Amino acid sequence: MSDDQVLTGGVPQTRRALLAGAGAAGAAVVLAACGSEGSGDGAAPTSPGPEVSNTGDAGGGDRQGAQSLARTTDVPLGGGAVFAAQGVVVTQPSPGEFRGFDPICTHQGCPVSNVDGGTINCTCHGSRFSIEDGSVKAGPATTPLAPRDVKVTGDRISLA
Repeated sequence: MSDDQVLTGGVPQTRRALLAGAGAAGAAVVLAACGSEGSGDGAAPTSPGPEVSNTGDAGGGDRQGAQSLARTTDVPLGGGAVFAAQGVVVTQPSPGEFRGFDPICTHQGCPVSNVDGGTINCTCHGSRFSIEDGSVKAGPATTPLAPRDVKVTGDRISLA
């Protein structure tokens, strides 16, 4: 018997044949694990699909809430919040008054980073914009932020 042969059941086999047999047995185990649990009807298993929730997400539930950016309580009085993924900064300059602005600084196109101290701030070069009308409060920007229409329905803020 050579080094490439293994004795199994009294019959010499090559290692390649032995490994191929082990691979086939392993594949059978994996495929058996993929079968449906207790169905017995031979049908392929099915997924129940995404869970439907009432959290206002796109999966179902509150469709009006699914389109909202935030609740009115999420935007502080005298401040605001940046919603970069939705392309808007929402501010609340006075109680119950909400304004929207483009979140891209007019100086060199950096995204604004926060709303603090009564201004919308770009940390790239230090430009600051008014939370009331988007006008420049501190340069180097010289052009105001473009307004974005927002609406409030109940306690939800959304793009108009």
